[in-house]
Amino acid sequence: MHLCNGFFKCNNYENKFKNGVGQLLFGMKQKDVEAIIGKPNKHYIDEEENIVYIYNEHKLRLTFYDEEALRFGYLTCSSEDLELFGSKIIGKPWEEVKDLLKENGLTDFETEVVDGTENYFFEDNWLFVNVDYDLVYKIEVGAVFNSKDEFDWKF
Repeated sequence: MHLCNGFFKCNNYENKFKNGVGQLLFGMKQKDVEAIIGKPNKHYIDEEENIVYIYNEHKLRLTFYDEEALRFGYLTCSSEDLELFGSKIIGKPWEEVKDLLKENGLTDFETEVVDGTENYFFEDNWLFVNVDYDLVYKIEVGAVFNSKDEFDWKF
């Protein structure tokens, strides 16, 4: 599968920033997601009453927002097979991944350090790159907001 600017792949699930991952579009309901990727290995309700699906094989978490009629709005992936702009990035040095992001137009980010773990947030694409011991260990992507400060659902 050819990857181009604005895409990453988590196992065989390609993500187009702002839209979703593969056939999974931000805004889908649980039944729509399950029809595509199947039932999760497990799920739980988080502290904000959101439902989180866990897919062990893909090292993938999908969050359905309670306050948004349980629409799919956030994903977390830590698979070693995760690719960003055609390069595997889990386990790679942050500086190498930062250069890759810069080459592909992602230059503006905020940094937060919590207990030595660095989190880099690219607000325009609602992308988080999580780094520990100077190595990338997780990527998070969420649905973006429109000019009215509402979710820009794609489904």
